Amino acid sequence: MFVGIGELVTCDLDAASDAPARAASAADDTRLGIRRDAALVVQDGRITWIGDSADAPAADRRINLEGRAVLPGFVDSHSHLVFDGDRAEEFAARMTGERYDGGGIGVSVDATRAASDERLRELVGRRVAEMRAQGTTTVEIKSGYGLTVEDEARALRIAREFTTETTFLGAHVVPPEARDERTAYVELVIGPMLEACAPHAKWADVFCEPNSPHAFTEDESRTVLEAARDAGLQLRVHGNQLGHGPGVQLAVELGAASVDHCTFLSDADVDALVQAANTTTATLLPGVEFSTRSPYPDARRLIDAGVSVALATDCNPGTCYSDSMPFVIALAVREMGMTPSEAVWAATRGSAKALRRNDIGGIVVGGPADLAVLDAPSHLHLAYRAGVPIARTLS
Repeated sequence: MFVGIGELVTCDLDAASDAPARAASAADDTRLGIRRDAALVVQDGRITWIGDSADAPAADRRINLEGRAVLPGFVDSHSHLVFDGDRAEEFAARMTGERYDGGGIGVSVDATRAASDERLRELVGRRVAEMRAQGTTTVEIKSGYGLTVEDEARALRIAREFTTETTFLGAHVVPPEARDERTAYVELVIGPMLEACAPHAKWADVFCEPNSPHAFTEDESRTVLEAARDAGLQLRVHGNQLGHGPGVQLAVELGAASVDHCTFLSDADVDALVQAANTTTATLLPGVEFSTRSPYPDARRLIDAGVSVALATDCNPGTCYSDSMPFVIALAVREMGMTPSEAVWAATRGSAKALRRNDIGGIVVGGPADLAVLDAPSHLHLAYRAGVPIARTLS
C-alpha cells in the first residue's frame, strides 16, 4: 500500500472527459482526475483500492510517500531503440545550421547491420531501463535500421523481448544500395520483408515525406501501408515532418492509429484530424525539433481545434537521442503552447490512445499498477523543474 500521496493524478476516464483538452489556465487540472492526500493498494501488479489516506485499509506493507505526486506511468508511443552507432557529429553539424533531410539514417543502418544480436539486445535493454528510471512504463519500439529482410526481422524479434508494441518500419528510408531501384525496394518491403516481419510486429509504419529524397512518396507509402494492413498489421505514419505533405491525409484515409510529427499542417490537415479524432491521434515529438533546430508543432492550434494529441520521445540516434518523457513534457509546455495538465494527459492517456490502448495511461481500480512517482508535490514540477530527474517508476 502507498499512503501519503500528496497529489494522485489518475487520468481516470470516469473522472475526466476523453475529449481533447481545452484547459482554462496553466494550472487547470480538471481532466487529470486529481485526488489529494490519497492512498492506493497494489496486489499482484494490479490496483485494488484507491481512496483517502485516512481511510486506507490494513495492508502487509505500508509505504508513506510523504506528500509526493504519483502519476500514471508515461506511455512512449514512438521510439526507435534497436540501433547501434553514434551520430553526435551529425547533431553538432545541425547546431551550426546544417539541415536534416533523413540521409543520416544510413549511418545507423550500417552500424546496426554490423552489430550482433547480443549487442543490440544489450543496447535496447539499457535504453528501456533509462526510460523506466524516468517514469515510462510502456514503450513502442520500431524497426527501421536494418532495411534488409533478415535485419528487420531480427530487430523486431529483439524489440518484442521488451514490449508488445512493436512496429515494422522497413519503409523508414530507401537504403543507399537501393537508391537507384526504389520500386524494387518497395516490392521487397511489401513482399519478403513484410512476410518475415509480420509475425513479430503489431504495427506497420512508413516515413511518408516527399520533402526528403530518402523517404517515401504518397504512392509508395500507400502501397506499403495497404500491404501491411492486408497482412493483419495496424497502421501508423511518420508524416508532415520536414514540410507540407500528404502524410496526415493518408493516415486519416487509411484509419491509422497515429500520424507522428505533424510539424507542417494545412488547415485541411487540421480539419481532417478533427474529423478523425476518435480514430487517428496526432503524436507530437518536440525532442526532434529541439535536436534539429526545426519549428515546433503548434499544439495549441491542434488542441483548440479538437484534435486528439499525444506526446512521445521519438528516441533515435539521429534526431532525438533522448528517452526522457519528462523532457518532452517540459518542451511541450515551453515551446508548443500546452498547459502542464494537457502535456501530462498527452503523455499518458493521449499516448495510450495512439496505441489504441485503454488499459494503460491511467490509475484506476482493477488496472495495472503502472505508476510514476515524482520527487515533488505536483505534476506541475515536470515542466517547472525541466531537466531535473524527479520522475521514476514506482514499484
